[in-house]
Amino acid sequence: MSLRLGDEAPNFQAQTTVGDIDFYDYTAGSWVVLYSHPSDYTPVCTTELGRTAQLKDEFEKRNVKVLALSVDSVEDHHEWIKDINETQNTNVDFPVIADKDRKIAELYDMIHPNASATATVRSVFVIGPDHKVKLTLTYPASTGRNFQEILRVIDSLQLTADYSVATPADWKHGEDVIVVPAIKTEDIPAKFPKGHTEIKPYLRTTPQPNI
Repeated sequence: MSLRLGDEAPNFQAQTTVGDIDFYDYTAGSWVVLYSHPSDYTPVCTTELGRTAQLKDEFEKRNVKVLALSVDSVEDHHEWIKDINETQNTNVDFPVIADKDRKIAELYDMIHPNASATATVRSVFVIGPDHKVKLTLTYPASTGRNFQEILRVIDSLQLTADYSVATPADWKHGEDVIVVPAIKTEDIPAKFPKGHTEIKPYLRTTPQPNI
């Protein structure tokens, strides 16, 4: 069964490039990006793992731990990482999970038989500190992921978890946000002292409240 938004992300134990981990223990108190790769030594994935490593500081300042998964062995992962570090001019130091028996891929519904009977598709899960699934994305094997979009979504998720706001289309950190409909217009000034704009009775904007 596929995981849906709001579902609890299943715990698992795994061999990784940083040693054996328990998923819940390793990620305790953090936001999580868990994403899968069809296999080692694939060109698109090489660029993706490299890009993730390059964005280490961006993930850390958002309290995000990143874990990648591939169905190959830890030994293969270590050799592949050498290529990634060389070709992408970076240092991959986050866990790459070995899932040779595909138990984790099946647990997270990362194998789509109509795409490939054996390889994982490019799944992305953003998981909150409460272990709940906050976002799912699924890419075909031919299309590399946009990590700026993943960071943008995390910014939105973290903001909207703490304030009664939503983020509009193409929103980026620092831009105005939408006051949720549950807040009455007359109550906005007390909750959002930076001011607000009423575009329609159901569409009210305010400056981002946490900056």
